[in-house]
Amino acid sequence: MTYLYETVPVLPEDEIAHYEIEQNVNDLPLTQHPETGEIIRRVILGGWGMSSGKANSPCCGPNGCC
Repeated sequence: MTYLYETVPVLPEDEIAHYEIEQNVNDLPLTQHPETGEIIRRVILGGWGMSSGKANSPCCGPNGCC
């Protein structure tokens, strides 16, 4: 699965860089870029407010719906 990550700025003037990183769905989020060592955080996209019929299903969770 491809996840979007961004650098964590140290100073207010630091630019935020974005990276797409391939990971297994069971892997923990990265805290450092594997090649540069920069401090990064996973960006959460989409989410729970979706209006599909499955969004209100009792079996929906962070790994998707049944």
